[in-house]
Amino acid sequence: MNKEWILQTRETRRLFSNATWIPLRASMNDENGDVKTAGYFSEYFGCGSAAFPQEHRRFVEEHVDWSSLGIGHTIAPYAFKDGDYSSIDQFQYNDKEPIGVNLVFEHPQPVQGGMQWILNPDLVVALGLIKVESTWVRPIENYVVVARESFDAKGEPRLIEIKREFLIDYLAARNLSLRLSYYRQRVENVGELQTSDYADLKDLEEDREGGRFELLIRNINDVFGGGWAMFRAWRTDVDEADDAPVMGPETDQNTDSESSEGHHGGYEGTRVEGEYWRAEWINHQSRSVRVRGDADTDLPEFIIETDGKRMASAEMDNEDVGRWLWFRSSVVNELLGYQGFSLEWHTADTGCVDSTSGYRTHFGLNASDLITVYAYDVARLQPWEQRVWAAHNVVPEGGVSNELLAAQVRVQPASTHAPETILLQTMRMLEKDFQKTYGIALFAHDLNDNTMHQVSRFTSKDQASLLRLAKELIRVFSDRLNVRDLRKLSTHAEKEKLGSNKLLQDLLAQKIGNEKAREIFAEIAGTYDMRVGDAHPTGSKVTEAIKLAGIDQNLSFLRQGQQLISNFGRALFLLGRNLFT
Repeated sequence: MNKEWILQTRETRRLFSNATWIPLRASMNDENGDVKTAGYFSEYFGCGSAAFPQEHRRFVEEHVDWSSLGIGHTIAPYAFKDGDYSSIDQFQYNDKEPIGVNLVFEHPQPVQGGMQWILNPDLVVALGLIKVESTWVRPIENYVVVARESFDAKGEPRLIEIKREFLIDYLAARNLSLRLSYYRQRVENVGELQTSDYADLKDLEEDREGGRFELLIRNINDVFGGGWAMFRAWRTDVDEADDAPVMGPETDQNTDSESSEGHHGGYEGTRVEGEYWRAEWINHQSRSVRVRGDADTDLPEFIIETDGKRMASAEMDNEDVGRWLWFRSSVVNELLGYQGFSLEWHTADTGCVDSTSGYRTHFGLNASDLITVYAYDVARLQPWEQRVWAAHNVVPEGGVSNELLAAQVRVQPASTHAPETILLQTMRMLEKDFQKTYGIALFAHDLNDNTMHQVSRFTSKDQASLLRLAKELIRVFSDRLNVRDLRKLSTHAEKEKLGSNKLLQDLLAQKIGNEKAREIFAEIAGTYDMRVGDAHPTGSKVTEAIKLAGIDQNLSFLRQGQQLISNFGRALFLLGRNLFT
């Protein structure tokens, strides 16, 4: 440790009013060593808080300090004898004088022991938070952590803090300001003061950075040494053999006592202690986008014309705006990377992205492989989602998706189907018919929508990612086949050596012959070879595998990915049609 540490030079310069995280309640004690011996050091931070309306601001500044707002302040409900009741959320300066709002509650656990700190439920609900382990997150904003708590080694609460961005939104909605009162203490015991880093320091009291600092330098023996006295008194008139003894009034004749005294000391070394008290306001900015629904003035602009002209999001937040926006297809992958987002296909080239905000953003793929979306559908999204879309916004090219126009303008949705959807449906049909026909499960693991999460044309951006898509197709189908039971159905001489695809092909060959079975499985075999090529994505073998999978390499990689999924699904459909009819 050093002088800067004990004097808290850096800490006293920092204000919570411009920090990212604001402590609502804290009692954090970190120490090392024996408090009565040289070598000991400790650091304590305590903080209490409450929110107050403007009319009580001056009173709070003059009368509410660390003793009435700090960690020693008890936060609890109270029922008065005259029938009045003080709820736990009320901060009272005197009895029956509520002047503020507590944002953290204390909840003692009298039976199981310990204490809980509870974030004010009004704040939790107003900001739309849910508790996940030791954090409160806001699902509608990509599960961002809004508040968090931490505990000491014994499981006792030591800190609840909240992000300032969300706190001031809530404060603005209630027209409150948060008052913090905090105390920081640092202590180090040294053997010889004159040979330590604190040799030139003296006791000090000063006002500093809006707070008060004190430095105390004392002998350890003066702090912990000294005299002691003990007095004990007891009754002498109780018959302990009596089944129901009763004590009478206390007198000098039925009591006795003793006393003793002594001295303890001999502690060597010097205790150097720095303490700092400060109170400060966390003020709102008169804007509450989340709780009150105020207009967000920081929304992005979007490109709307081929010359790069932009329009503010707020101007497009109208169903009748009559415009579409263009985006790189990579926006879908980024959105699906966020928790709670999902993709749903409607036709071959249209679908929607379901987000945690509760909105479904309908899109269409156009001839230039760009995502087109009706402007209003983007403008109504949460601000953070709009910024994700804006990062992928491009100049219009290739027009609006024909299938999207068919649905939104002509009100005649296309009758096409996305290969991603058809593939899952085909696999489910295969699974059902296989169980019905052979009495065994086709797959070793159950199918669900999450199974197909990575099977998407949008993952195909180059040859390497196209090969990874092939690998994903094999993972969701071939690698999940029930190999053990398929071997029981096989008549092949070397069935114990055959892999999952070959076993299924052999089963099909029993019905339609080897040549036709090989034709149907060609694109599956090509996909499998592409999967193997994922580790070595160059060379003629990869090219041959892509060709065997029926992919036109003159197409964009996105369309090659779409074709790969389509061909794989078609092969499975033909497998089922020939196997079960």
